[in-house]
Amino acid sequence: MSQFLRSRSAGALLTAAIVGLALATAYIHLNLGGLLFTLNGLGYVGLAGLIVIGAVAPIALVQLFSWFPRVALIGYTAMTIAAYLVMGPYFSLGFIAKGIEVALVALLVIDVIRVYGSPIGLVRAALESVGPVLPDRFRPTVA
Repeated sequence: MSQFLRSRSAGALLTAAIVGLALATAYIHLNLGGLLFTLNGLGYVGLAGLIVIGAVAPIALVQLFSWFPRVALIGYTAMTIAAYLVMGPYFSLGFIAKGIEVALVALLVIDVIRVYGSPIGLVRAALESVGPVLPDRFRPTVA
């Protein structure tokens, strides 16, 4: 991986782009009206806030669980895309929102690779953060 992707400025740019895309799709959903769209938009706003907190908070506990907002936002976005493809309604603004959401997932995957090295690194970090409450057979072993 290039040295630029590991730099602090790349991390800040990537985080800003992720938050910007999440807030853009939140804005679209919040302006569509209806309970489902409003709740979906609020979910994006909340997860964007968690991404920002994870990026800037110097608290050890927040850093330990900084993997969670990334995974949650990837899952939330994937479910939003799947629900749209199943339910519709299919119109141009919907396809624009889905394009934003696909770009959001792509940037989140790049961020995961930048921070953890690979998806396996993300799983390791997640297991290490919850390791003390896991049963012995699920705890990560030191190799």
